[in-house]
Amino acid sequence: MAVDRKQLIVDAATKSFSLFGFKATTMDQVAKIANVGKGTIYTFFKNKEELFDEIISSLIIEMKREADEAMDSSLSFHDKVHHGLYRILEFRIKHQLTIKLFQEEKEMGTPAVMEVMVKLEDAILGYLKEKIIIAIEKGEIQECNPEVTAFILLKLYIALIFDWEKKNEPLAKEEIARLLEQYIFKGLSNG
Repeated sequence: MAVDRKQLIVDAATKSFSLFGFKATTMDQVAKIANVGKGTIYTFFKNKEELFDEIISSLIIEMKREADEAMDSSLSFHDKVHHGLYRILEFRIKHQLTIKLFQEEKEMGTPAVMEVMVKLEDAILGYLKEKIIIAIEKGEIQECNPEVTAFILLKLYIALIFDWEKKNEPLAKEEIARLLEQYIFKGLSNG
C-alpha cells in the first residue's frame, strides 16, 4: 500500500498547529511528526502559509458537511438554521485546531491566524447566505437582505453561546432555539 505523503504531511501539520499554534509551528516540526525529510514537504507546499491554507480549506469543507447533516429538510427554516449553526459552533469548540487558533488570535494577534479566522467566518456567512436565499425563493421566509441576515444570525448565535456564558450560566440548546425564534423569527411585537 502506497503512503500518501501529502496527506501524511497535512495530518502532521494539523497536529503541530493544534498543539503549538501557527506562529510556533515550524516546517522542521512538521517533517519530524510526519517522519519525512523537510524537502518532501516543499514538493507539495511552497511554505508554511500554503500548508496552513490547505488545512483550513479542508476544515471549512468539513464544517459545512457537519452543518448540512444537521439541517433535516423536513424542518422549518428557523429550525434548520438553529441546527446548522449550532453544529458549526459545536464543531469549532470541539475541534482542537480551531480552539488553538482562537487562543492564538486572542493572545498574539498573529496576522496569518487573524486572516484565517476571517476566512472561517466568511465561509460560515457565505453558507448561511446560501441557505437564506434558498428559503426566500421557496417562500419559507420573507424577502430580506441575505448577507445582513446571515451576519445577524451568526453574531446572535456567537453572543448567546460564547459571550453570554462569560457572566451567566450557559444557555441550553433548546433555550437558544427559543430565543432565536422569539427575537429573529417572531419579533417582539404583539401584533
